[in-house]
Amino acid sequence: MEVRGNIHSFETFGLVDGPGVRFVVFVQGCPMRCQFCHNPDTWSTNENQVMTAQEVFEKAIRYRPYWKDHGGITVSGGEPLLQIDFVTELFKICKENGVNTCLDTAGGPFRKDTKFLKKFKTLMEYTDLIMLDIKEINNKRHEIITGMKNDYILEMAKTMDEMGKKMWIRHVLVPERSDYDEDLIKLREFISGLKNVEKVEVLPYHTLGRHKWDNLGIEYKLDGIAPPTAQRVENANRILNG
Repeated sequence: MEVRGNIHSFETFGLVDGPGVRFVVFVQGCPMRCQFCHNPDTWSTNENQVMTAQEVFEKAIRYRPYWKDHGGITVSGGEPLLQIDFVTELFKICKENGVNTCLDTAGGPFRKDTKFLKKFKTLMEYTDLIMLDIKEINNKRHEIITGMKNDYILEMAKTMDEMGKKMWIRHVLVPERSDYDEDLIKLREFISGLKNVEKVEVLPYHTLGRHKWDNLGIEYKLDGIAPPTAQRVENANRILNG
Protein backbone atom coordinates (compact mmCIF):
# COMPACT_ATOMS: atom_id res chain seq x y z
CA MET A 1 0.00 0.00 0.00
CA GLU A 2 1.31 3.44 -0.93
CA VAL A 3 2.33 5.70 1.94
CA ARG A 4 0.21 8.82 2.09
CA GLY A 5 0.93 12.12 3.79
CA ASN A 6 -1.37 14.70 5.32
CA ILE A 7 -0.28 17.93 3.63
CA HIS A 8 -1.02 21.46 4.78
CA SER A 9 0.42 23.47 1.88
CA PHE A 10 3.34 24.03 -0.47
CA GLU A 11 5.78 26.83 -1.19
CA THR A 12 7.33 26.70 -4.63
CA PHE A 13 10.20 29.14 -4.17
CA GLY A 14 11.38 28.87 -0.58
CA LEU A 15 14.51 30.91 0.08
CA VAL A 16 14.91 30.42 3.86
CA ASP A 17 14.24 26.68 4.11
CA GLY A 18 17.66 25.24 3.40
CA PRO A 19 20.37 25.83 0.80
CA GLY A 20 19.39 27.45 -2.49
CA VAL A 21 15.86 27.64 -3.86
CA ARG A 22 13.61 25.02 -2.27
CA PHE A 23 10.24 23.44 -2.94
CA VAL A 24 8.79 23.31 0.58
CA VAL A 25 6.23 20.74 1.69
CA PHE A 26 4.39 21.83 4.84
CA VAL A 27 2.86 18.78 6.50
CA GLN A 28 -0.21 18.91 8.72
CA GLY A 29 0.00 18.18 12.44
CA CYS A 30 2.29 19.24 15.28
CA PRO A 31 2.60 18.14 18.94
CA MET A 32 4.03 21.49 20.08
CA ARG A 33 2.01 24.56 20.93
CA CYS A 34 4.63 27.26 20.51
CA GLN A 35 3.44 30.62 21.75
CA PHE A 36 5.14 32.36 18.82
CA CYS A 37 3.94 29.96 16.10
CA HIS A 38 2.99 31.75 12.89
CA ASN A 39 1.22 28.65 11.50
CA PRO A 40 -1.15 27.45 14.26
CA ASP A 41 -3.38 26.16 11.47
CA THR A 42 -0.84 23.33 11.03
CA TRP A 43 -1.34 22.00 14.58
CA SER A 44 -4.38 19.82 14.01
CA THR A 45 -3.82 16.29 12.74
CA ASN A 46 -7.20 16.25 11.00
CA GLU A 47 -6.97 15.37 7.34
CA ASN A 48 -6.26 18.23 4.97
CA GLN A 49 -4.74 17.28 1.59
CA VAL A 50 -3.90 13.57 1.53
CA MET A 51 -1.30 12.73 -1.11
CA THR A 52 1.13 9.94 -1.87
CA ALA A 53 4.86 10.60 -1.78
CA GLN A 54 4.98 10.07 -5.55
CA GLU A 55 2.25 12.66 -6.10
CA VAL A 56 4.10 15.22 -3.98
CA PHE A 57 7.37 14.51 -5.78
CA GLU A 58 5.74 14.90 -9.19
CA LYS A 59 4.32 18.25 -8.10
CA ALA A 60 7.72 19.40 -6.81
CA ILE A 61 9.96 18.19 -9.62
CA ARG A 62 8.34 20.57 -12.10
CA TYR A 63 10.29 23.35 -10.38
CA ARG A 64 13.66 21.64 -10.69
CA PRO A 65 14.96 24.12 -13.34
CA TYR A 66 14.86 26.83 -10.66
CA TRP A 67 16.88 24.83 -8.12
CA LYS A 68 20.04 24.61 -10.23
CA ASP A 69 22.88 22.93 -8.28
CA HIS A 70 22.06 24.15 -4.79
CA GLY A 71 18.31 23.79 -4.20
CA GLY A 72 15.96 20.89 -3.66
CA ILE A 73 13.02 19.75 -1.55
CA THR A 74 12.42 20.62 2.11
CA VAL A 75 9.75 19.04 4.31
CA SER A 76 8.59 21.36 7.08
CA GLY A 77 5.44 21.70 9.10
CA GLY A 78 3.72 21.26 11.27
CA GLU A 79 6.09 18.52 12.39
CA PRO A 80 7.44 16.12 9.75
CA LEU A 81 8.45 13.44 12.26
CA LEU A 82 4.77 12.80 13.00
CA GLN A 83 4.62 11.42 9.44
CA ILE A 84 8.01 9.76 9.36
CA ASP A 85 6.97 6.95 6.97
CA PHE A 86 5.68 9.44 4.41
CA VAL A 87 8.76 11.69 4.65
CA THR A 88 11.06 8.68 4.33
CA GLU A 89 9.25 7.51 1.19
CA LEU A 90 9.35 11.01 -0.32
CA PHE A 91 13.04 11.47 0.42
CA LYS A 92 13.80 8.00 -0.97
CA ILE A 93 12.18 9.03 -4.26
CA CYS A 94 14.13 12.29 -4.15
CA LYS A 95 17.47 10.54 -3.77
CA GLU A 96 16.62 8.08 -6.55
CA ASN A 97 16.24 11.16 -8.76
CA GLY A 98 19.28 13.07 -7.51
CA VAL A 99 17.31 15.69 -5.56
CA ASN A 100 18.75 17.33 -2.41
CA THR A 101 16.63 16.73 0.70
CA CYS A 102 16.22 18.84 3.82
CA LEU A 103 14.20 18.09 6.97
CA ASP A 104 12.95 21.09 8.97
CA THR A 105 11.97 19.77 12.40
CA ALA A 106 11.56 20.77 16.03
CA GLY A 107 12.25 17.19 17.12
CA GLY A 108 9.27 16.83 19.44
CA PRO A 109 8.27 13.27 18.40
CA PHE A 110 11.84 11.90 18.62
CA ARG A 111 12.26 8.89 20.89
CA LYS A 112 15.03 6.37 21.42
CA ASP A 113 12.75 3.36 21.57
CA THR A 114 13.71 0.63 19.13
CA LYS A 115 10.76 1.02 16.75
CA PHE A 116 11.03 4.79 16.27
CA LEU A 117 14.83 4.83 16.20
CA LYS A 118 14.87 2.22 13.43
CA LYS A 119 12.55 4.38 11.32
CA PHE A 120 14.53 7.51 12.14
CA LYS A 121 17.81 5.95 11.06
CA THR A 122 16.22 4.91 7.77
CA LEU A 123 14.97 8.47 7.22
CA MET A 124 18.45 9.81 7.88
CA GLU A 125 19.83 7.61 5.07
CA TYR A 126 17.87 9.76 2.62
CA THR A 127 18.28 13.13 4.36
CA ASP A 128 21.04 15.51 3.26
CA LEU A 129 20.47 18.25 5.84
CA ILE A 130 18.47 18.72 9.05
CA MET A 131 17.33 22.12 10.21
CA LEU A 132 16.63 21.65 13.92
CA ASP A 133 14.75 24.23 15.95
CA ILE A 134 15.91 24.50 19.54
CA LYS A 135 13.35 26.81 21.08
CA GLU A 136 15.01 27.10 24.50
CA ILE A 137 17.86 25.29 26.24
CA ASN A 138 16.28 25.85 29.67
CA ASN A 139 13.81 23.00 30.12
CA LYS A 140 11.30 24.90 32.26
CA ARG A 141 11.23 27.85 29.89
CA HIS A 142 11.00 25.48 26.94
CA GLU A 143 7.90 23.89 28.44
CA ILE A 144 6.29 27.31 28.99
CA ILE A 145 6.98 28.37 25.40
CA THR A 146 6.07 25.09 23.63
CA GLY A 147 4.05 22.94 26.04
CA MET A 148 6.77 20.26 25.91
CA LYS A 149 10.08 19.56 27.61
CA ASN A 150 13.24 19.64 25.48
CA ASP A 151 14.92 16.39 26.63
CA TYR A 152 14.10 14.40 23.49
CA ILE A 153 14.96 17.32 21.22
CA LEU A 154 18.46 17.66 22.66
CA GLU A 155 18.82 13.87 22.52
CA MET A 156 17.89 13.99 18.85
CA ALA A 157 20.62 16.57 18.17
CA LYS A 158 23.18 14.32 19.86
CA THR A 159 21.95 11.24 17.98
CA MET A 160 22.15 12.98 14.60
CA ASP A 161 25.61 14.23 15.45
CA GLU A 162 26.74 10.70 16.27
CA MET A 163 25.39 9.67 12.88
CA GLY A 164 27.44 12.38 11.19
CA LYS A 165 24.41 14.24 9.83
CA LYS A 166 24.80 17.86 8.74
CA MET A 167 22.72 20.26 10.83
CA TRP A 168 21.60 23.85 10.91
CA ILE A 169 20.43 24.93 14.36
CA ARG A 170 17.68 27.56 14.57
CA HIS A 171 16.65 29.58 17.61
CA VAL A 172 13.59 31.84 17.63
CA LEU A 173 14.40 34.91 19.73
CA VAL A 174 11.38 36.03 21.75
CA PRO A 175 11.63 38.79 24.37
CA GLU A 176 10.61 37.59 27.85
CA ARG A 177 10.57 33.98 26.60
CA SER A 178 13.80 32.88 24.90
CA ASP A 179 16.07 35.94 25.01
CA TYR A 180 18.19 35.43 28.13
CA ASP A 181 21.95 35.75 27.94
CA GLU A 182 22.53 32.88 30.38
CA ASP A 183 20.38 30.56 28.24
CA LEU A 184 21.98 31.70 24.99
CA ILE A 185 25.39 30.95 26.50
CA LYS A 186 24.23 27.47 27.58
CA LEU A 187 22.80 26.86 24.12
CA ARG A 188 26.12 27.89 22.60
CA GLU A 189 27.91 25.43 24.91
CA PHE A 190 25.55 22.66 23.83
CA ILE A 191 26.04 23.44 20.14
CA SER A 192 29.82 23.58 20.63
CA GLY A 193 29.68 19.95 21.75
CA LEU A 194 28.25 18.92 18.36
CA LYS A 195 30.67 18.23 15.49
CA ASN A 196 28.37 18.55 12.47
CA VAL A 197 26.61 21.90 12.91
CA GLU A 198 27.21 23.97 9.78
CA LYS A 199 25.17 27.03 10.69
CA VAL A 200 23.36 28.63 13.64
CA GLU A 201 20.49 30.96 12.76
CA VAL A 202 18.74 33.45 15.02
CA LEU A 203 15.13 33.97 13.92
CA PRO A 204 13.61 37.14 15.41
CA TYR A 205 10.07 36.68 16.69
CA HIS A 206 7.42 38.46 14.62
CA THR A 207 3.67 38.89 14.79
CA LEU A 208 2.81 38.34 11.11
CA GLY A 209 0.82 35.21 11.90
CA ARG A 210 -1.18 36.77 14.75
CA HIS A 211 -4.36 37.01 12.67
CA LYS A 212 -4.41 33.21 12.32
CA TRP A 213 -4.70 32.82 16.09
CA ASP A 214 -7.65 35.22 16.12
CA ASN A 215 -9.30 33.44 13.19
CA LEU A 216 -8.94 30.09 14.96
CA GLY A 217 -10.20 31.48 18.26
CA ILE A 218 -6.96 30.63 20.10
CA GLU A 219 -5.72 32.87 22.91
CA TYR A 220 -2.50 34.64 21.84
CA LYS A 221 -0.25 34.46 24.90
CA LEU A 222 2.37 36.87 23.58
CA ASP A 223 -0.03 39.79 23.43
CA GLY A 224 1.88 43.00 24.14
CA ILE A 225 5.32 41.49 23.49
CA ALA A 226 7.09 43.29 20.67
CA PRO A 227 9.67 41.71 18.36
CA PRO A 228 13.27 41.84 19.66
CA THR A 229 15.31 44.95 19.02
CA ALA A 230 18.13 44.91 16.50
CA GLN A 231 20.55 45.11 19.43
CA ARG A 232 19.15 41.95 21.05
CA VAL A 233 19.23 40.07 17.73
CA GLU A 234 22.84 41.14 17.27
CA ASN A 235 23.61 40.06 20.83
CA ALA A 236 22.11 36.60 20.26
CA ASN A 237 24.02 36.20 17.02
CA ARG A 238 27.24 37.20 18.72
CA ILE A 239 26.74 34.65 21.51
CA LEU A 240 25.48 31.76 19.40
CA ASN A 241 27.99 32.25 16.59
CA GLY A 242 30.89 33.34 18.75
